[in-house]
Amino acid sequence: MPFIHRIDPILLSFGPFRVAWYGIMYLISFTLGYLLLKRNYYKKGVDITLAHYDSFFYSIVFGVFIGARLGFVLFYHPEYYLANPLEIIYIWQGGLSFHGGLIGVIIASLLFCRKYKYNFYTLADPAMPLVALSIGFVRIGNFINGELYGSVTNLPWAVVFANTDPLLLPRHPSQIYESLLEGFLMSIFLQIMLFKTKISGMIFWLFIGCYGVVRFLVEFIRLPDDLIYYENGMILGFFSLGQLLSLFMIISFLIAATVYGIRRNQVSNK
Repeated sequence: MPFIHRIDPILLSFGPFRVAWYGIMYLISFTLGYLLLKRNYYKKGVDITLAHYDSFFYSIVFGVFIGARLGFVLFYHPEYYLANPLEIIYIWQGGLSFHGGLIGVIIASLLFCRKYKYNFYTLADPAMPLVALSIGFVRIGNFINGELYGSVTNLPWAVVFANTDPLLLPRHPSQIYESLLEGFLMSIFLQIMLFKTKISGMIFWLFIGCYGVVRFLVEFIRLPDDLIYYENGMILGFFSLGQLLSLFMIISFLIAATVYGIRRNQVSNK
């Protein structure tokens, strides 16, 4: 018997003001990220002032939202927003892209590191377990909203998203799969690896590769995004846009792993 999803995405309402579960998930993830990243830096011996730490964290938050919104606009609905450019800033209507957010965070971090003379990997590696942790909470928000659900299934943990699925069919709770695999479990794995390796950049690239693989696989059972310029939301009749973007992540990881392998061999042969 599938679980019937009738969760109200709005936790509280005060006249025209609403407190949504999705926003709460972001608040939880940023709060934990701020506290735990400071701890990771301390345990890894990262020398960063409190003022610079605050500035770096705010840069990350800014990069997340700007990148995620622009990524959604450019990757998923460019024609619509080209015709309605003012709606680009209507972030309260929804529409955020993980891949765009990741690009935004990387750019913001690189700019910060260049300005204040920090090594990018020194700051990025301890942050990646917490990026994964944030994904875990945000995907829970997606589940509560009844969005980004999966294909039809007869598995005992299937969910009928009664508020958002017009067909009322039992579906894979793909948001929960992603919350666990891209989020909480990956966060634990990266946190363990953070203190087991001394190779600069390894945790950053492990996140890129692991996320890319998991997202690529989950997309096979997650309904493709409604893209008006691709037939049935698919590219080349097979890949979803999420899979294509994740494939770029996997390729980037493989290139980075190859470069790291070559450098280690060169050092060991000297």
